[in-house]
Amino acid sequence: MAGEWNGKKVLVTGGEGFIGSHLTERLVREGAHVRVLALYNPFGRYGWLDPEVHTEVELLPGDVRDAERVAGAVEGRDVVFHLAALIGIPYSYVAPESYVQVNVQGTVNVATAAHRHGVERLVHTSTSETYGTAITAPISEDHPLQPQSPYSASKIGGDMMALSFHHAFELPVAVVRPFNTYGPRQSTRAVIPTILSQLHKGAKEIHLGSTSPTRDFNYVDDTVSGFLAVATSDRAIGEVVNIGSGREISIGDLVQLLIEITGSPAEIVTDESRLRPAGSEVERLLCDNRRAFEWTGWVPEVSLEEGLRRTSDWVREHLDELDTAGYAV
Repeated sequence: MAGEWNGKKVLVTGGEGFIGSHLTERLVREGAHVRVLALYNPFGRYGWLDPEVHTEVELLPGDVRDAERVAGAVEGRDVVFHLAALIGIPYSYVAPESYVQVNVQGTVNVATAAHRHGVERLVHTSTSETYGTAITAPISEDHPLQPQSPYSASKIGGDMMALSFHHAFELPVAVVRPFNTYGPRQSTRAVIPTILSQLHKGAKEIHLGSTSPTRDFNYVDDTVSGFLAVATSDRAIGEVVNIGSGREISIGDLVQLLIEITGSPAEIVTDESRLRPAGSEVERLLCDNRRAFEWTGWVPEVSLEEGLRRTSDWVREHLDELDTAGYAV
């Protein structure tokens, strides 16, 4: 893999974020010249890619909603990984238009720029939330798409726009559809880091909404390997490729496992105020990852237990930072 990326000029939109920063660092280690389009903010901070820490990365502040800024970021790049998105389901209930602007129009801007500048490959990031509750399991790429939240609807729209540029303009685009990625640096808006931070701070009770939904959790290093594998697969052009572990666990069992890993005496308490709107909760996600293996040779390498232990260690070491801002920066 190193030989495939050595000297490549790569753009990562959203490269300051959780998955994006891990992907950026991996690309740098593989010898790529990486430019990151990071969401501008007036504090001069760019998540995990502060210039003092990542001087080897070309950092470009901007916004995927700004078409000309995106075009300038894409110019001269061989490969574009598009990860910039407005994420999180709860906020999408109250601000759906924001999700359309970022996740749909932003994707149009990236695809338009990639087509204009003739990139070798555009890798667009989807989400398993586009599938909704599993009708059949494990979930293959042919599973129906179900917009059970404005967030998932916006991601479906972005996926379709990206693929339309392949069909209409022969843009070499591939769609990566990660299932629930977790690991170091993830925001405490996500279930694993928020539960771990509570446990490491000595919580005696863990308050949850519904404990029955199941998810397929994939460690971030494996997700990044999936992105790179899809990016170098000609078979994936114009297609969607799932990236997930192929193992499901209920939220209740997951939290119990986290309690055991941390050695905490905490107990789980169901909190009805945390339940999502009826018909919105995705009850089951389980990845069928055979296409990724057959087309790219990708397989997940980090077990759930090992990945949770690594994540637990990281959260314990960064509690002060998590306390300050809700996520480590």
